[in-house]
Amino acid sequence: MLGGIQFGILAACVVLFVPMGMAGYHLSRNKMLFFSGALFITLAVGVHITPYFPSVSDFVSSVQSVVVFDNREDSCINLVNEVVWDLTPVVNTHDDDDDDDNKSSSSSSTSSTSSDDSSSSSSNGTVYDKNWSWSGTRKVKACEFQRLTKSDASDLLNGSWVVVAGDSQARLMAQSLLGLVLDAQRMDSIRGDLFKRHSDYEIVIPEIGMKLDFIWAPYVANLTDLMVKFKQNRSYPDVLVMGAALWHMLHVSNASDYGLALRSLRSSVVSLLPFSPELGTDGPVTGSVSVRSPHLFWLGMPMLINGMLNTEAKREKMSDETWHAYNRELRDSRLLRRSGGPLLLLDIQSLSWNCGPRCTLDGMHYDGVVYEAAIHILLNALLIESHQKLGAT
Repeated sequence: MLGGIQFGILAACVVLFVPMGMAGYHLSRNKMLFFSGALFITLAVGVHITPYFPSVSDFVSSVQSVVVFDNREDSCINLVNEVVWDLTPVVNTHDDDDDDDNKSSSSSSTSSTSSDDSSSSSSNGTVYDKNWSWSGTRKVKACEFQRLTKSDASDLLNGSWVVVAGDSQARLMAQSLLGLVLDAQRMDSIRGDLFKRHSDYEIVIPEIGMKLDFIWAPYVANLTDLMVKFKQNRSYPDVLVMGAALWHMLHVSNASDYGLALRSLRSSVVSLLPFSPELGTDGPVTGSVSVRSPHLFWLGMPMLINGMLNTEAKREKMSDETWHAYNRELRDSRLLRRSGGPLLLLDIQSLSWNCGPRCTLDGMHYDGVVYEAAIHILLNALLIESHQKLGAT
């Protein structure tokens, strides 16, 4: 399907090259000029009368809906998940464990800390120094992705309302984000409240005017209810990160039902946006209070290492086959931007797969370094979408 720019280029080529082709058949100059002028006038008139024909207008609207959720493969936003890992075993486990923790807390550019419910050691007891970076391919290098410092992240999120909603994976994401913008002492003081079982959490960081809400929402239906609440209150976060699958997989075990829930969520998310795919980008949706769209992210499922899952029920219901079925439903739901939807994927699947079993003890929750990488992916995506550079004012 052609966009507006491509259509204009095509029309220009027709006006230019068709008369030239006719000239090749030795038509008279007057006939050629007459045909070229008639063709130009026809195209010009067609452009102006298009809005008055519903079928053509519907076509244009469908083009606009594709442009809204741009999915160009060569754009930096589609390369931001391209992360590679360097996992190096630490020779002396006991002596170097404390050294590794100290090193990771003092230098985020070379090493990363782990979350409390994950360990930096693999299931065989070996400790690994885990480092990540963006891929070194030419296209990725051209995007100039960078790890943001505490200062850079604080500047980027200054005055923002951030909502992270979902299951335990989302809670780990909230922890990683707070760990980047808060000092270690304050982070230690809030970690217990953040990880209260199956509870919400909120915090305001007054020095940067940032508010973060974590919403416990283990099912997609919970996320849909949250979207309805935003719309009813006419109050929308600046950054929204959400994702849910693992609880549904364990307690419902029905991929088709999960897919239906995702489609319902997509409709609710689109209704929040200051444009409608059916109407284009010009008119606000009823109830909107601002033309600014929130930055929307979907937290992908991690890879599940079945043999490491810690209960028989998990090993039975969260099989590889079930995991793939749920992932297909996500792809087919058109919730993600790469399939024409509104949410940009934070690819935990790729991050956890490439970090592997050395980065998890239970085959489901991964070391903090995985979620740290996801946070920097998110922040770089925010920089791209807001057309900012590091250090820019």
